[in-house]
Amino acid sequence: MLNSNVLVLNRSYLPIHVTSVRRAFSLIYQGTALAVNGRYETFDFDAWSRVEVDGEAGVGTPDGAIRVPRVIVLQGYDRVPRRHVRYSRLNIFARDSFTCQYCGGRPHRSKLNLDHVIPRSLGGRTTWENVVCSCIECNRRKGGRTPTQARLRLQRRPVKPSWTPMLTHLGTKIRYEEWRPFLHIAAPEQGVAAGG
Repeated sequence: MLNSNVLVLNRSYLPIHVTSVRRAFSLIYQGTALAVNGRYETFDFDAWSRVEVDGEAGVGTPDGAIRVPRVIVLQGYDRVPRRHVRYSRLNIFARDSFTCQYCGGRPHRSKLNLDHVIPRSLGGRTTWENVVCSCIECNRRKGGRTPTQARLRLQRRPVKPSWTPMLTHLGTKIRYEEWRPFLHIAAPEQGVAAGG
Protein backbone atom coordinates (compact mmCIF):
# COMPACT_ATOMS: atom_id res chain seq x y z
CA MET A 1 0.00 0.00 0.00
CA LEU A 2 2.80 2.44 0.89
CA ASN A 3 4.30 2.01 -2.58
CA SER A 4 1.08 2.67 -4.51
CA ASN A 5 0.75 5.88 -6.54
CA VAL A 6 -0.21 9.42 -5.55
CA LEU A 7 -0.61 12.25 -8.06
CA VAL A 8 1.44 15.36 -7.16
CA LEU A 9 0.15 18.81 -8.16
CA ASN A 10 1.94 22.15 -8.11
CA ARG A 11 0.35 25.16 -6.36
CA SER A 12 -1.66 25.87 -9.51
CA TYR A 13 -3.14 22.35 -9.34
CA LEU A 14 -1.28 21.18 -12.45
CA PRO A 15 0.03 17.59 -12.28
CA ILE A 16 3.81 17.44 -12.20
CA HIS A 17 4.70 14.01 -10.87
CA VAL A 18 3.54 10.68 -9.49
CA THR A 19 5.00 9.59 -6.15
CA SER A 20 4.48 6.85 -3.60
CA VAL A 21 2.03 6.91 -0.70
CA ARG A 22 5.03 6.72 1.65
CA ARG A 23 6.56 9.89 0.15
CA ALA A 24 3.17 11.66 0.04
CA PHE A 25 2.61 11.03 3.75
CA SER A 26 6.10 12.37 4.45
CA LEU A 27 5.43 15.56 2.46
CA ILE A 28 2.07 16.11 4.15
CA TYR A 29 3.55 15.48 7.61
CA GLN A 30 6.38 17.97 6.95
CA GLY A 31 3.88 20.61 5.81
CA THR A 32 5.36 20.67 2.30
CA ALA A 33 2.12 19.38 0.76
CA LEU A 34 -1.59 19.09 1.52
CA ALA A 35 -3.84 16.13 0.82
CA VAL A 36 -6.66 16.82 -1.67
CA ASN A 37 -9.99 14.99 -1.52
CA GLY A 38 -12.58 14.42 -4.24
CA ARG A 39 -14.26 17.77 -3.48
CA TYR A 40 -10.96 19.67 -3.97
CA GLU A 41 -10.72 20.35 -0.24
CA THR A 42 -7.18 20.42 1.16
CA PHE A 43 -5.98 18.97 4.46
CA ASP A 44 -2.81 19.22 6.50
CA PHE A 45 -1.60 16.07 8.25
CA ASP A 46 -3.64 16.53 11.44
CA ALA A 47 -6.86 17.22 9.52
CA TRP A 48 -6.21 14.37 7.07
CA SER A 49 -5.62 11.91 9.90
CA ARG A 50 -9.17 12.66 11.11
CA VAL A 51 -10.80 12.00 7.70
CA GLU A 52 -12.86 8.79 7.81
CA VAL A 53 -11.41 5.87 5.88
CA ASP A 54 -14.96 4.74 4.89
CA GLY A 55 -13.94 1.65 2.94
CA GLU A 56 -11.17 3.48 1.09
CA ALA A 57 -7.54 2.34 1.28
CA GLY A 58 -5.96 3.15 4.59
CA VAL A 59 -2.69 2.74 6.43
CA GLY A 60 -2.73 1.45 9.99
CA THR A 61 -1.13 3.47 12.78
CA PRO A 62 -1.20 3.06 16.57
CA ASP A 63 -3.92 5.76 16.65
CA GLY A 64 -6.06 4.06 13.97
CA ALA A 65 -6.17 3.93 10.18
CA ILE A 66 -5.33 6.97 8.07
CA ARG A 67 -6.88 7.24 4.64
CA VAL A 68 -4.42 7.00 1.76
CA PRO A 69 -4.29 10.29 -0.17
CA ARG A 70 -4.52 9.83 -3.93
CA VAL A 71 -3.75 13.48 -4.79
CA ILE A 72 -1.51 15.98 -3.01
CA VAL A 73 -0.75 19.62 -3.77
CA LEU A 74 2.67 21.09 -3.04
CA GLN A 75 2.65 24.26 -0.95
CA GLY A 76 5.78 25.95 -2.28
CA TYR A 77 6.19 24.73 -5.84
CA ASP A 78 4.53 26.98 -8.39
CA ARG A 79 6.57 26.28 -11.50
CA VAL A 80 4.70 24.88 -14.47
CA PRO A 81 5.80 21.45 -15.68
CA ARG A 82 8.53 21.67 -18.28
CA ARG A 83 7.25 21.69 -21.83
CA HIS A 84 10.47 20.23 -23.23
CA VAL A 85 9.82 16.57 -23.87
CA ARG A 86 12.87 14.40 -23.29
CA TYR A 87 13.54 11.90 -26.04
CA SER A 88 13.56 8.44 -24.49
CA ARG A 89 12.46 4.89 -25.24
CA LEU A 90 9.67 5.10 -22.66
CA ASN A 91 8.40 8.43 -24.02
CA ILE A 92 8.28 7.01 -27.57
CA PHE A 93 6.26 4.06 -26.24
CA ALA A 94 3.94 6.44 -24.40
CA ARG A 95 3.55 8.75 -27.41
CA ASP A 96 2.53 5.73 -29.48
CA SER A 97 0.27 4.37 -26.69
CA PHE A 98 2.38 1.20 -26.39
CA THR A 99 0.98 0.19 -29.80
CA CYS A 100 2.90 -1.14 -32.81
CA GLN A 101 2.75 1.61 -35.41
CA TYR A 102 2.71 -0.92 -38.25
CA CYS A 103 0.17 -3.61 -37.34
CA GLY A 104 -1.70 -1.75 -34.57
CA GLY A 105 -1.12 -4.58 -32.09
CA ARG A 106 -0.64 -4.02 -28.37
CA PRO A 107 1.70 -6.80 -27.25
CA HIS A 108 3.26 -6.91 -23.79
CA ARG A 109 5.86 -4.20 -23.32
CA SER A 110 8.63 -6.83 -23.39
CA LYS A 111 7.59 -7.58 -27.00
CA LEU A 112 7.92 -3.95 -28.13
CA ASN A 113 10.95 -2.16 -29.45
CA LEU A 114 11.83 0.97 -31.39
CA ASP A 115 12.09 1.11 -35.16
CA HIS A 116 13.69 3.74 -37.40
CA VAL A 117 11.11 4.44 -40.12
CA ILE A 118 13.95 5.38 -42.48
CA PRO A 119 16.66 2.92 -41.37
CA ARG A 120 19.94 4.32 -40.14
CA SER A 121 21.67 2.36 -42.90
CA LEU A 122 19.74 4.57 -45.38
CA GLY A 123 20.56 7.82 -43.58
CA GLY A 124 17.65 7.83 -41.11
CA ARG A 125 18.27 9.71 -37.89
CA THR A 126 17.28 8.93 -34.31
CA THR A 127 14.64 11.64 -33.88
CA TRP A 128 11.04 11.89 -32.71
CA GLU A 129 9.98 12.15 -36.36
CA ASN A 130 11.80 8.98 -37.48
CA VAL A 131 11.39 6.51 -34.59
CA VAL A 132 8.22 4.58 -33.76
CA CYS A 133 7.06 1.87 -31.39
CA SER A 134 7.08 -1.48 -33.16
CA CYS A 135 6.35 -5.06 -32.22
CA ILE A 136 9.23 -7.48 -32.66
CA GLU A 137 7.47 -9.32 -35.50
CA CYS A 138 6.88 -6.17 -37.59
CA ASN A 139 10.40 -4.94 -36.84
CA ARG A 140 11.85 -8.23 -38.15
CA ARG A 141 9.60 -8.13 -41.20
CA LYS A 142 10.68 -4.57 -41.99
CA GLY A 143 14.39 -5.21 -41.41
CA GLY A 144 16.66 -2.56 -42.93
CA ARG A 145 14.04 -1.37 -45.41
CA THR A 146 11.60 1.51 -45.52
CA PRO A 147 7.95 0.74 -44.70
CA THR A 148 7.08 0.98 -48.41
CA GLN A 149 9.83 -1.44 -49.38
CA ALA A 150 8.64 -3.88 -46.69
CA ARG A 151 4.98 -3.41 -47.69
CA LEU A 152 4.10 -2.02 -44.27
CA ARG A 153 2.00 1.03 -43.57
CA LEU A 154 2.46 3.39 -40.61
CA GLN A 155 -0.65 3.83 -38.45
CA ARG A 156 0.25 7.52 -38.12
CA ARG A 157 3.18 9.77 -38.90
CA PRO A 158 5.55 10.13 -35.92
CA VAL A 159 5.93 13.66 -34.52
CA LYS A 160 7.59 15.28 -31.55
CA PRO A 161 4.88 15.69 -28.89
CA SER A 162 4.28 19.07 -27.28
CA TRP A 163 3.09 17.38 -24.07
CA THR A 164 4.69 15.10 -21.54
CA PRO A 165 3.95 11.61 -22.89
CA MET A 166 4.14 9.66 -19.63
CA LEU A 167 1.80 12.03 -17.82
CA THR A 168 -0.71 11.89 -20.65
CA HIS A 169 -0.35 8.12 -20.89
CA LEU A 170 -1.24 7.97 -17.21
CA GLY A 171 -4.42 9.78 -18.21
CA THR A 172 -5.42 6.94 -20.49
CA LYS A 173 -4.98 4.53 -17.60
CA ILE A 174 -6.40 6.53 -14.73
CA ARG A 175 -5.59 4.49 -11.66
CA TYR A 176 -7.73 6.44 -9.23
CA GLU A 177 -10.91 8.39 -9.84
CA GLU A 178 -9.46 11.30 -7.84
CA TRP A 179 -6.85 11.81 -10.60
CA ARG A 180 -9.34 12.30 -13.44
CA PRO A 181 -10.02 16.07 -13.19
CA PHE A 182 -6.34 16.92 -12.87
CA LEU A 183 -5.22 14.80 -15.79
CA HIS A 184 -7.88 16.47 -17.95
CA ILE A 185 -6.20 19.78 -17.10
CA ALA A 186 -2.77 18.38 -17.96
CA ALA A 187 -3.56 17.29 -21.49
CA PRO A 188 -6.77 18.80 -22.83
CA GLU A 189 -5.63 18.49 -26.44
CA GLN A 190 -5.14 14.75 -26.02
CA GLY A 191 -8.68 13.97 -24.89
CA VAL A 192 -8.04 11.88 -21.80
CA ALA A 193 -9.90 8.62 -22.17
CA ALA A 194 -11.98 7.02 -19.49
CA GLY A 195 -10.09 4.43 -17.56
CA GLY A 196 -10.20 2.51 -14.39
